[in-house]
Amino acid sequence: MPPAQSPSSPGSPDSPARQGTSTTPAGGGNDSIDVLDGRLIRLLAEEPRIGVLECSRRLQVARGTVQARLDRLQAKGVISGFGPEVDPAAIGYPVTAFATLEISQGQGADVRAHLARVPEVLELHTITGIGDMLVRIVARSNADLQRVIDRVVGFDGIVRSSTAIVLENPVPYRILPLVDQAAAE
Repeated sequence: MPPAQSPSSPGSPDSPARQGTSTTPAGGGNDSIDVLDGRLIRLLAEEPRIGVLECSRRLQVARGTVQARLDRLQAKGVISGFGPEVDPAAIGYPVTAFATLEISQGQGADVRAHLARVPEVLELHTITGIGDMLVRIVARSNADLQRVIDRVVGFDGIVRSSTAIVLENPVPYRILPLVDQAAAE
C-alpha cells in the first residue's frame, strides 16, 4: 500500500462529510465501522489487488481519506491481511473435517503448540460444551484423513477426539454480510 497521507479537511470538496458519508463510526464506539469503512472493505474484498488511488476514485473520496481509513482499520484489527485466499481442494486437499478434542487439564499450551506443527490443521478454536478444542483439518483423501487424525491425536495431552467429515459447504466462510450489517448500525 502507498504511504499514508493526511485525510482531507472537513470542508474540502472530496471530504466524506461533503459527500454525505459520516466519518464517525456508527454508534460512536471504537469497535464500530461506518458506511465508508464498509464500502471500502467490500471493495477490497471484491477486488483485492486494487490500489488506494483506484479505491479513492471508486468511493469518491480523497486518496488520503482511503489511506487513513485503511491504516485505522488495520490498527484496530478489523482488516487483518491482504493475502490470497487459497482453496485447500485446489492444492490437493479436498477432504475437510472437524475434530472435537478433549484435553488433559493443564495441557492446553502444549496441545496448541503440537497442533500448530501439523500443516493440515487449518484452524483451532478453544470451545465450551462437549470437548475443549475444535480443529478444522484437511486431507488428501478419506484414507489420508486417518493419517492426519492419528497425527493430531498422537499427543499425550489429548484424551479423546470425535471427528465429523464435511460433506458439502453450502455457505462458505464469508464476512461481507456481517460487514454490511455492522456498517449500517
